[in-house]
Amino acid sequence: MTTTSRHTDRTAHRALRREVPSTAAVLADERDFTAMRRYRTFPFDDHGSYLRQMEKLLRTLTAQGVLTTLSLFDPAAYETYCAELDLDPDRPESRTRYAAEAARTGATVTYEGEPLRSLLPLLVEEADRRAAWDHATALLARTGNCAECGTDLARAAFARATHAVQQLLASLGDGSHHLVCSIAADGPPLLAVLHATARDGAPPGLTETETLGFCTVLATGLALRAPGGIVARSTTAPTDRATTADGGRDTVRGWSLRDSWLRPLSTAEVFTAYCTDADTGEPVPPEHGVDYAPGLPLTPPPGTHDHH
Repeated sequence: MTTTSRHTDRTAHRALRREVPSTAAVLADERDFTAMRRYRTFPFDDHGSYLRQMEKLLRTLTAQGVLTTLSLFDPAAYETYCAELDLDPDRPESRTRYAAEAARTGATVTYEGEPLRSLLPLLVEEADRRAAWDHATALLARTGNCAECGTDLARAAFARATHAVQQLLASLGDGSHHLVCSIAADGPPLLAVLHATARDGAPPGLTETETLGFCTVLATGLALRAPGGIVARSTTAPTDRATTADGGRDTVRGWSLRDSWLRPLSTAEVFTAYCTDADTGEPVPPEHGVDYAPGLPLTPPPGTHDHH
């Protein structure tokens, strides 16, 4: 082979490499990393070093123009995957196959050269959102039809939840809003987060996947008549430099699920809910620069009634 031919082949190879995307599954925390160390062929013994080597590899691929999709490596799911396919979990090729499957079916983010430690929380958040959506969807699918009128309960609850979220955001008005919906359902509690920013009276900017997940979780609570609620933390732009030198104040409001609708909490109820440790039940000090306010009244959609 001539020198020119070899050069042409290398150039073609590099060009083709940029056309083939890559996937990587990362062990995000120390506990998952420790679980994988029981395998003899797992080549790392320090989580920090593992993350540095992973980031170095990702940066190299990005520099070569290769698009890399990042997912989470779940050791428990990996063990199940290997058992179902009769694979030896202590082989590198088994880990490779699972990484590809995790990227195909699980939560992913695209790596674009950022530090891995700043990207991992976003990946974990996306995985949590995906898990909550899957769980909520499964619960909604089991609600069936209303015994009295034949209405599809899941569809009716989702329409009701969408109406509630639209009305809630309109009531909150301008500002940056961080909404958390929590529902006590079968299994682990359902949690969904929604970020919205509205300015000058315009409709708030929303992310489609976040909005879908949030409305699905809320719809599950409405359909199952389960305990739960929404907390909204709103940041408004400063209007008086003398009183908002820290860049504006945050206002926290809350609603509880009752009779298949969102009922506003009082200021005292919001304060108690926000200033109580969810794990221990102990009170925690209120945050500086945060105001606690009652939830705003929300009107159920017209022409609807409660289905059982």
